[in-house]
Amino acid sequence: MTRPVALITGPTSGLGEGFARRYAVDGYDLVLVARDESRLNTLAAELRDEAGTAVEVIRADLADDADRALVADRLRAGVQVLVNNAGFGTSGEFWTTDYAVLQSQLDVNVTAVMQLTHAALPSMLDAGRGTVLNVASVAGLLPGRGSTYSASKAWVVSFTEGLANGLDGTGVGVHALCPGFVHTEFHERAGIDMAGTAGFLWLEVDDVVRETMADVAKNRVVIIPGLQYKALTTGGRLVPRNVVRALTKVVGKGRGRT
Repeated sequence: MTRPVALITGPTSGLGEGFARRYAVDGYDLVLVARDESRLNTLAAELRDEAGTAVEVIRADLADDADRALVADRLRAGVQVLVNNAGFGTSGEFWTTDYAVLQSQLDVNVTAVMQLTHAALPSMLDAGRGTVLNVASVAGLLPGRGSTYSASKAWVVSFTEGLANGLDGTGVGVHALCPGFVHTEFHERAGIDMAGTAGFLWLEVDDVVRETMADVAKNRVVIIPGLQYKALTTGGRLVPRNVVRALTKVVGKGRGRT
């Protein structure tokens, strides 16, 4: 029998790598999409050797129109799982950040999620099964310190919830993963200083992946790993927005980010 296929964007580190390894162990063949071809090939070789997984590598920058179209074409050929994991934040303030960087952030965090999901769904619906996992953030549920990043992740959450309503009863599930701070390369790449962040706020990749897969199996649409973040987001819905903004500014230590 043909093995199911999972396409994962941004798999060369962090949560993307965690999901790639988990799906490989679960018996999926993989399509891995990222900019760094060397790291892609290294991970692909490891997964082939360790899990006997067939791995296809697509070198693509999801901020680029032509590269997004290339990945979308592969999705139209059919996959059982799409993990929209690629995304990035930036340091600095909105008004001083190069606009081209902000546009690239929007293209990766929002446009790619929309375009790739649009390409993946028809074959999933024809088959009557499939999973789309969109990696958002707790920043999409709370008014975070970073304006454009938080807004992009809020879009992902809203997009996913709206799709979930439309897909109900089709056999295709769509989920928004909203992690808090996770020990990955994310903040270092963004140039964001995380010194002084309380230890209890940090999550580990393996824990996030494990909890996410359990919640996907339960068909939960919005997935918030970690009891501390479940409490924070629940509290954020119960208190006035100005109080939430003040609290998130304290947690964010006033770091410049966008």
